[in-house]
Amino acid sequence: MVSVTDACADPPRLRDARRDDVPSIARLLADDPLGATRESPGPPVAQSYYDAFAAIEADPNNELIVAEHAGALVGLLQITYLPGMSYAGGWRAQVEGVRVAAAMRGSGLGRTLLVYAIERARERGCRLIQLTSDKTRPEAIRFYRSLGFRASHEGMKLVLHPGHAARASQHESGPDQSG
Repeated sequence: MVSVTDACADPPRLRDARRDDVPSIARLLADDPLGATRESPGPPVAQSYYDAFAAIEADPNNELIVAEHAGALVGLLQITYLPGMSYAGGWRAQVEGVRVAAAMRGSGLGRTLLVYAIERARERGCRLIQLTSDKTRPEAIRFYRSLGFRASHEGMKLVLHPGHAARASQHESGPDQSG
């Protein structure tokens, strides 16, 4: 496999997302078969994306990380740090919204993003890091397994917003669904 460093003379740089990244983030989230059914990248970009960004940015237990290459966003993920009573009051990190631009898939950027998330979780003293992947994404599941993640639980979701329930139920095949 070609690594990010080998694929690019100037490899992507990971950084915290900024408000002006929101339109590119929305496009990346929509850039796959499942995302295309549930995201609204615009134009115009929905205010809800800006509201979510503001909440994430204001919360010290959230990080929205983007990968930038040649002036464009080519990857992203969100890390949420969760305190808990289990694991002797241990913290855990939840990874969500992992995306790599189509042109960068297979370059190792996804691995770079996840290794970064794992290291950030260690730095924050988390006892574990977790994520979910839609069951219709076998390649993503194999990828996460290659990083040491294992299918240890059966995840479940319940759609709460009635405006999105019909659209979401058409595309979700059961428990353990995520983007």
